[in-house]
Amino acid sequence: MFKKLTTITTLLLTLMSCNAKEPVVVIETNYGTMKVKLYNETPQHRDNFLKLVNEGFYNDLLFHRVIKDFMIQGGDPESKGAPAGKQLGAGDVGYQIPAEFNYPKFMHKKGALSAARQGDQVNPEKKSSGCQFYIVQGKTYSDSELQRMEEGMKNQVMMRKFNELKKANMDKIKSMMINKDQEGLQALQQDFIKQCESYVAEHPEECKMSDEVKKIYKEIGGTPFLDGEYTVFGEIVEGLDIVDKIAAVETAPGDRPVQDVKMTKVYVEK
Repeated sequence: MFKKLTTITTLLLTLMSCNAKEPVVVIETNYGTMKVKLYNETPQHRDNFLKLVNEGFYNDLLFHRVIKDFMIQGGDPESKGAPAGKQLGAGDVGYQIPAEFNYPKFMHKKGALSAARQGDQVNPEKKSSGCQFYIVQGKTYSDSELQRMEEGMKNQVMMRKFNELKKANMDKIKSMMINKDQEGLQALQQDFIKQCESYVAEHPEECKMSDEVKKIYKEIGGTPFLDGEYTVFGEIVEGLDIVDKIAAVETAPGDRPVQDVKMTKVYVEK
């Protein structure tokens, strides 16, 4: 009986958390002010961002990487007071946040707040940086462009499944390589490909965008090729034009703005 009550209580607390008011963070810059809403459904990213904001971590940091029609990135602690020309982007806080993907509900539409991260080679679990983030500007896409992206999504799913099968059968593969069993390796590879094709056929939703998602990327814009790769944990609710202003600044090689774009003050809206 006690265990049942505990389970019900946990469920109620979870539902209450999801329905709670989503916190809003104000980012004041020398180009204007933006307000970002943090999603309750990405609690680890939300809580970490709020912790850093409340500590004053982001005050006077730069948007150190700006790419027009793509995104503006900030949060590198080494950017505070950084001299002109210094390459930025490697600074961190010594920890990572586990990925919290919630696609297609949270997607890389224009204004999305997302966590930066290291590449897949050193970060296969796609864990997020503990402090660096980016805000999407992106662009709008045509039907043909989105169709080509769906073909890319299929290839990504196939590759992911193939790598999973390869990892699960590594002992068998090593044994065949030691014995120089080329015929066996080729047969195993063909079997993996067939399993991948079957998986794609049984999970078409992983290889296609919904009509609603396509509509957003056609009319609002964004960076759809980042979906499922980086955690989206909030969105701009006021000051979207500031993203456009920052994205339009002149940049030097390495994508750092020639004139600093500073987060003069970052705080939680009361």
